[in-house]
Amino acid sequence: MPARRIVLSINTSWNILNFRASLVRALIASGYEVVAIAPPDAWSTRLAELGCRYIPLAMDNKGISPRRDLALLLAFRRLLAAERPAAFLGYTIKPNVYGSLAAHSLSIPTINNISGLGTAFIRRSWLTAIVQILYRLALGPAGRVFFQNEEDRALFVARRLVHGEATEVLPGSGIDLVHFSPAAPPVSSSAPVFLLIARLLRDKGVVEFVEAARLVRRDHPTARFQLLGFLDALNRTAITREEVESWVAEGTIEYLGVADDVRPFIAAADCVVLPSYREGTPRTLLEAAAMARPLIATDVPGCRDVVDEGVNGLLCAARDAADLAKKLEKFIALPTASRHAMGAASRLLVEKRYDEHIVISRYLETLAALVPADAPPPQICVPADAPTPGAKGDAT
Repeated sequence: MPARRIVLSINTSWNILNFRASLVRALIASGYEVVAIAPPDAWSTRLAELGCRYIPLAMDNKGISPRRDLALLLAFRRLLAAERPAAFLGYTIKPNVYGSLAAHSLSIPTINNISGLGTAFIRRSWLTAIVQILYRLALGPAGRVFFQNEEDRALFVARRLVHGEATEVLPGSGIDLVHFSPAAPPVSSSAPVFLLIARLLRDKGVVEFVEAARLVRRDHPTARFQLLGFLDALNRTAITREEVESWVAEGTIEYLGVADDVRPFIAAADCVVLPSYREGTPRTLLEAAAMARPLIATDVPGCRDVVDEGVNGLLCAARDAADLAKKLEKFIALPTASRHAMGAASRLLVEKRYDEHIVISRYLETLAALVPADAPPPQICVPADAPTPGAKGDAT
């Protein structure tokens, strides 16, 4: 009997490679054939290393053009009709919405993962209403919808975007506790290094981090503040390259660019900071915690799940650079032994709550329930007028 096929779709190949690699390998090891659908990028060619088959599909990830979104829906439908998967796994908003709608139209079971609410929920506008309607249509028939924190799940259920009985909270994407192993703390405590790892967006609290750095460096001029992450020019809340260059020029921050492997940067930091406005379960905090680093983050959904105030880190108010500065100064004042104890507590927290095997097991169990081993593949008719996936102009 041929392997049961699973189609997985995310808005970047980079996301699959960095956050879902262990799940893909586990699915393949469990007898599934995995097909990954994502826009082409510099990481697409490496997806074959995971053992999956890759199909490029262009997505206007931040655009709101009805014409382009309709083209994306039709492209998803044609792909799924051709692939005839046993289930569709969706991540990030456009695969979750348009991939799921296409799957439902073909009677393909879906499993969705809401990794965070994004700008449309953080900054309420007319777009929020449209996104909610789309989520309601896409998630209503879903077999299972995973959330990364209880507050996001409760919000979707309260707004009737999803049926409560179809929902479940997972500990983010989980963390590989072997790959992200504890690192010895930096030797010097006289020049503490604070590291923010994120896409450089205003919603990630980058501006507050820079403003807090200015405040802290008045009394602690040797303190260092580092930024590591993408300059995402397509996002509506993106920080511009010119802004970053001006911060570097004034000596406030160090911009480290982008890295495939964040571990050396975490190992060199005294504390990892994330002043985000809202998160699902922030991967960067999990990675830092797994490497036994203290954390400073905002007291918002997602972040506060990973930071136990006073135990493995400190919490500050969102959108408040002055309060962030106070917590940074509080960390600087801690004795070295207290900093090390916070780092050790971070590692214990992720070992207990965020081991990636918890996430992988729930996916395998959910698939087993939705897709019986002896279930035949769905009989699907390919619509004659559907556009060719990934063709120029189809889903841009």
